[in-house]
Amino acid sequence: MAELNTKQSAPSSDTRRARRVRKMSPKVDLTAMVDLAFLLITFFMLTTSLNKPNTLDVALPDKSTNAPIELDENRIVNVLIHHNSYSIIHGNMANPIQVIEQVQPLSTHLKQKIVEINKVINATTEGKNAIVLLKPTDEANTRGIITAFDEIKSSGIKQYMLSKLNPQERDLMLVRR
Repeated sequence: MAELNTKQSAPSSDTRRARRVRKMSPKVDLTAMVDLAFLLITFFMLTTSLNKPNTLDVALPDKSTNAPIELDENRIVNVLIHHNSYSIIHGNMANPIQVIEQVQPLSTHLKQKIVEINKVINATTEGKNAIVLLKPTDEANTRGIITAFDEIKSSGIKQYMLSKLNPQERDLMLVRR
């Protein structure tokens, strides 16, 4: 049994008060409080759930083959991710089919623009869908890239990937600005 004992006061040496009644220190039984504490700890451990990690599935190409992948330029949609905005370039960056410059935040109209371009590509390429290349610029942040991935995935695009801006594309982008 757990007890809490307090220090007893020493008897007074005063002779006039020799008849004084001695007070006993209180004894507090802490067993019930310890049992309750362990019951509460056990209850909260069993009823809480831990955070499930949010993951993004990324398919990487096979490194054993070094052959370049040929893509139809009519199906390519380049999404350039800036700090808090984006630009969409349909087709080759050197000779684009359509350029959509945006200075709006990433999540506002990106999904709508991708769906519109995908409908045009689907109509012109006999039912094939767009291939979206996400190309973050130097001022892009991780939050913007993840937001762009979420918007593209929710727009129904099946083929999309993260790509780097090569030096020629970076120069073209600087000329356009």
